[in-house]
Amino acid sequence: MTQGWARLEYPCRHRVEGTMHATSRFLVLTGLLLGGCLASAAAEEAQTAPLFRIERSKNANVVQYDVQLRPDGRLDPKEPVVAYWIRLAKDGQRKELSWVQHRFAYGFDTRHDRDTGVATLRMKAGLDREIRVVPGEEGYRAELLIDGRPAYVDRIFIQSIEGGVLPEVEYIDFWGTDVETKEPRYERFGPS
Repeated sequence: MTQGWARLEYPCRHRVEGTMHATSRFLVLTGLLLGGCLASAAAEEAQTAPLFRIERSKNANVVQYDVQLRPDGRLDPKEPVVAYWIRLAKDGQRKELSWVQHRFAYGFDTRHDRDTGVATLRMKAGLDREIRVVPGEEGYRAELLIDGRPAYVDRIFIQSIEGGVLPEVEYIDFWGTDVETKEPRYERFGPS
């Protein structure tokens, strides 16, 4: 009787092993296909390049603004500019802006003109001027009026008086390079 059971198991075992081999081949093939799709999606991810930063009197941490580019070098239409903290007071860690910071302080509204490749930022913090993200010979630059002249902005410094619920802005300094003359530009702006 034992031999009979052995004969009955033998064909079943081949069927199970054959199914296992087919399943293994299916899983390997599926893994290769998914891996190819993930690699393709990663290749299409947006690339970033620095635009400008906002420094503050409160501490060493800065808010960095980067342009996001598609693989073809044009602005990402969904999110042409991103902002995040560089926590210089904590080993230079990157940290996303909180909802409140993005909504009321360091965030911005964006208009993107696909025909010209220019994005216009309207800062939430009330810088009282628009920042245009324009294509140029050396990539995209952030352009705004500094001392009445178009300039590529490098950094913005906000001097604030802490206390109360919200800090009070005492003044804002703008540093950049004149678009035409390439001379350094500087302006101190005192919100009223």
